Amino acid sequence: MEKGTKANPWQLKTPPLTSDYEMYRDQKDDKDVIVCTVGKTVLLYDAQCLTDLHAMLKAHGDWMELGSADEQKPAKEGTVEAWGRSESNPVGGWYGLKKGLRGRFGMYIPPLMEELGLAEVEHNAKNNRMRAI
Repeated sequence: MEKGTKANPWQLKTPPLTSDYEMYRDQKDDKDVIVCTVGKTVLLYDAQCLTDLHAMLKAHGDWMELGSADEQKPAKEGTVEAWGRSESNPVGGWYGLKKGLRGRFGMYIPPLMEELGLAEVEHNAKNNRMRAI
């Protein structure tokens, strides 16, 4: 059975390896999305983020801090989280699609990138980074 579907989601852990969550690809409003389920909370991300983040990390050429933050909090400049909500990224803003729950891009997308063989992610207690493979 193909991995990354609703019937067979990716089983992932946050970068510090402290929490489990799952993700799968789906369609919503004719858009490719990544559905992220953390406990009972469901987040949606534009699936284009995988290609775009990989390309940005390749161009960056080095480790980049993840910098995860909730939508209501500012993201630390120069982090994956800041890039995931920046007007200068390829979608011109948030990759998170669910108003009020658009943040945490730097927490949940990097482990999926690692699972897909697109990136290397550190797994320290704090201040984790990632880089393209």
